[in-house]
Amino acid sequence: MTSSTPWQQRLSTGTEDIQDEVVRWYRETPYGKAYVPHMIWGTLQTEAYARVILRRVVEFLGVPDDVPAGVAKRMERQRVLYDGEHRYDVVIGEQGLYTNVGGGPVMREQMERLLRDIDLPSLGLGILPAAAEYDVVPMPGFNMREGRVDYELVSCGVDITDGEELALHHKAFDAVSAAAAYGDSAKDLIGKALAFWSKE
Repeated sequence: MTSSTPWQQRLSTGTEDIQDEVVRWYRETPYGKAYVPHMIWGTLQTEAYARVILRRVVEFLGVPDDVPAGVAKRMERQRVLYDGEHRYDVVIGEQGLYTNVGGGPVMREQMERLLRDIDLPSLGLGILPAAAEYDVVPMPGFNMREGRVDYELVSCGVDITDGEELALHHKAFDAVSAAAAYGDSAKDLIGKALAFWSKE
């Protein structure tokens, strides 16, 4: 089954409630996967980076402005990285290291955060090189948890629960994961991005 809900409806009370919902999902889901081609995965975002993202959401969609509360909830959700009870496999596109969110200082801090957390036991973080060849057509990012895939589109959030569709998403994630750089190779790509943003 596939369902979609417009963002104006999901964010009708602002960003805090939906971030609180995501906090609950993460607490209840011991293992998840995410493919994020053009930005930094929310659970690894710095406070400054998250503030810019949620500010853009509020202004673009014209929903109630509770950005500080939404950012606080996004930071709360990151506790799952440190509690020893969760595991996440995440592939970030190399482009995500260069998508300008807030300018040089914000991006430098964000790259430093990735380098700091890449070796967490709870995290399998891969960077998909911009020129990597992989065995699936280019696609938007998605988050996977038990029995569900979530997409964030321009106008709505899409949830997929059909078993055959979930299997295709696992296959797609395996393809990008197989082409991604991990460990020292991933650190090298993040380090290059850090050097780039340090010039800004």
